[in-house]
Amino acid sequence: MNEYCPFCQYLSSNRIVKEHGSVIAILDKFPVTKNHYLIIPKRHVETYFEMSAQERQDADTLLLVLKEKCLQEDPSIKGFNIGMNCGSVSGQSVMHAHIHLIPRRAGDVADPKGGVRGVIPEKQKY
Repeated sequence: MNEYCPFCQYLSSNRIVKEHGSVIAILDKFPVTKNHYLIIPKRHVETYFEMSAQERQDADTLLLVLKEKCLQEDPSIKGFNIGMNCGSVSGQSVMHAHIHLIPRRAGDVADPKGGVRGVIPEKQKY
């Protein structure tokens, strides 16, 4: 645990929505869409690449649980983006590994083609 890390502080908070083994899930404080979740390892590691095999497995399980939760609660959800930023040059702003699960709905953007390729806008359309 890192006393200065905001995600480490969530380990003992009421923001936890779900938990599975070595990971927790919270709703994103600045959601891209409604029901945007973050899956966070309990152990303080900076990126996906430092997560243990067990942490990655637990995160995968929790992603599937949250996907089903989202679909049951909101039938307008028709897809998902799953993503991680690893390092500040990729856009990571909290240096504690976390996976974004972002529900998508028809019409939430004019043209979704290219999806996560949009992190570099001129590369999104191909």
